Amino acid sequence: EMTMKLAPWVLLASLGLVGTAHAQEQTIKVGIARSTSNAAELMALKHGYFKEAGIRLEWDDIDTTANVIALLAQNRYQIVAGGISAGIFNALEKDLPITILSDRVSTPIGHNLMLRPDLMDSVKSLKDLKGKVLASNGQGSVSTYEVGKMLEREGLTIADVDLRILPFTQMGIAFRNKAIDAGILIPPFVWQLQEQGLAVPFAAVDELVQPQPMTIAVIMANSEWVKGNKDLVQRYITAWLRGARDYCQAYHGASNRQEVIDELVNSKTEPRRELLEKYPWPARSPNGQINVASMLDINAWYVQNKMSTTKFPAERVVDPSFINAAIARLGPFEDRKSTRLNSSHVK
Repeated sequence: EMTMKLAPWVLLASLGLVGTAHAQEQTIKVGIARSTSNAAELMALKHGYFKEAGIRLEWDDIDTTANVIALLAQNRYQIVAGGISAGIFNALEKDLPITILSDRVSTPIGHNLMLRPDLMDSVKSLKDLKGKVLASNGQGSVSTYEVGKMLEREGLTIADVDLRILPFTQMGIAFRNKAIDAGILIPPFVWQLQEQGLAVPFAAVDELVQPQPMTIAVIMANSEWVKGNKDLVQRYITAWLRGARDYCQAYHGASNRQEVIDELVNSKTEPRRELLEKYPWPARSPNGQINVASMLDINAWYVQNKMSTTKFPAERVVDPSFINAAIARLGPFEDRKSTRLNSSHVK
């Protein structure tokens, strides 16, 4: 049995130290891959959006969605938030009860294939990675898709590198020990390794992977649970979208930016405030809407690379009804301060 580390803010909530639990509150157990985008849930907790919706959140940190699809299918998690892994499509092939409800992160995302600094003189292009040891956080993870798509631009495939599977949290040690030559990383790990001099940015996913906007992370749910709890699911998605829009406001430099940074620091999602001040955050749709073309391309790539066997129509993978209802209720997103250059995530 896989044990997950309970995030510290959830532990406080369970002890009654954050807000006051009510008997009528319904518990939803979620697994979330650690990312700057977690500010959506953090803000929904801080501002009481979940509480107003009658929801008590139990939040576990996970390394990658690829590791917990089975737990979602068993309803041990009702919701999982993270990358679009091959495991999602493999679960659908087995007719397991899984559906995608909304976008979570979409380009520009700041993912980078980073290189060991001592290799900068010998590795000048993606072609030079042939035969090199390259780390991804999961064999069938969206990060592996990103690497594969970038290599294909230079006539290589994922089979032309020595792919090693490592959690993002261990890649810095692997670079330091020269156990890997390159690794695909996401914020805040990109920033951390760059600041520590352990790796240098080499190939930017935002510049090299099509189609865009690339939906790389989603909110997925146990579809049997969804069918039996439609009102609860709707309340969750609407409360979550309120938090996501708080993140989007902060992304664009609105007055709540410091508040969002505070939550990311306090939750230890990124404990170093200076990195959140210095580097651009991953983007997301303020409407939670998925770019279907991107999702289907990811599915097709997994099939092409023998990580999945079936290409699915969009309606088999995504249930957009809850996010559409949340948008209708909350109205259009209004950017309170669109002075930042990187505003393409507001669709």
